Amino acid sequence: MDFLTDYINEVKQHDLYRALVSYQPLDAVHVESQGQRYLLLATNNYLGLTHSLAVKKAAMIAVEQYGTGSGGARLTTGSHPLYEKLEQQLALFKGTEAALIFNTGYMANVGIISALVNKNDVVFSDELNHASIIDGCRLAKGQTVVYRHTDMAHLAEVLENTPCQGQRLIVTDGVFSMDGDIAPLDQIVLLAEKYQAMVMVDDAHAVGVLGRGGRGTVDYFGLKGRVHIQVGTLSKSLASEGGYVAGSQTLIDYLVNKSRSFIFSTALSPGTVAAGYAALKELQARPELVDKLRHNGDYVRKALVAAGLQIDGALTPIIPIVVGEAAVAEEMAQQLKEQGLIVSAIRPPTVMPGKSRLRLTVSAAHDKADLVRTVEIIIAVSKGLKLI
Repeated sequence: MDFLTDYINEVKQHDLYRALVSYQPLDAVHVESQGQRYLLLATNNYLGLTHSLAVKKAAMIAVEQYGTGSGGARLTTGSHPLYEKLEQQLALFKGTEAALIFNTGYMANVGIISALVNKNDVVFSDELNHASIIDGCRLAKGQTVVYRHTDMAHLAEVLENTPCQGQRLIVTDGVFSMDGDIAPLDQIVLLAEKYQAMVMVDDAHAVGVLGRGGRGTVDYFGLKGRVHIQVGTLSKSLASEGGYVAGSQTLIDYLVNKSRSFIFSTALSPGTVAAGYAALKELQARPELVDKLRHNGDYVRKALVAAGLQIDGALTPIIPIVVGEAAVAEEMAQQLKEQGLIVSAIRPPTVMPGKSRLRLTVSAAHDKADLVRTVEIIIAVSKGLKLI
């Protein structure tokens, strides 16, 4: 099995090696490792609800009442009343008829696309869509056409020039996870209506971030009733684990009967589902969290741009500091860690060669003093590396 060792040596040589590092969470934005306390700026816990007392209490009550595991797939023995409550609430929140929970957002995208796209169908996918969307397209039986990132002229061109005997599906991230930019969903919907295509948006990084009370990109663009499939996750703003899809009752019934990643997976544990439900109720009761998240992101982004750093994206808590080479990203992440900050170094194949970056994520749980210190440290390290 020398090929395994050869691969590991190759990625190390190109500064692309990845290793697991364990951190002890202290609260929503602080962790500890080997006796050292760090400020976490690499979390998708956008609203800080993982440590909400209401969310933690709901999970513990569910474990006491229902036990630790679901016991099976939902179509056999693994469903329980908490699922129905959460799905009903998600549908109301997203403005749809129904919703369905998957074990992860990844499994939702893979399961939905592979179930919907059949032999004569064509799916049109943004080139920077999440890996789970890409893998869903690979598993689907139809044709996949990739359009240039958020390039509506190119999307119109491929819609016009790609023969399709079946259904057309346009799929996009709502907020792109590595760049933090927002899909032009309003323009996508107009093209979909012109060319009679369905639209699927993955709002994993948009719920809790965009729209009224954090409802996501459909609400942000005022497109209620015009987007067929809304995918989301419980693992980011909703402080739990799992994915979901919201849409028509017919869509949900179809997926229950056709989506393999739903049908053949053991259901999520009761505590996990209860935590997601409690976090959604917290979000609805505390819309000011969304406002604080936006203010925190705006402060950090504007301060870093003013210092001369190249920052892509806007309006979201994902702040990419593009540095170019993988070795530079790794070195910067290490120097920030030595100063007490945990920031992710993102390298190929997650991003294109030459586009390595520090992916800074801001949370509503960060206080102003934390963010002021963060900006000061990032600017100092950037100057030392001659990035500004």
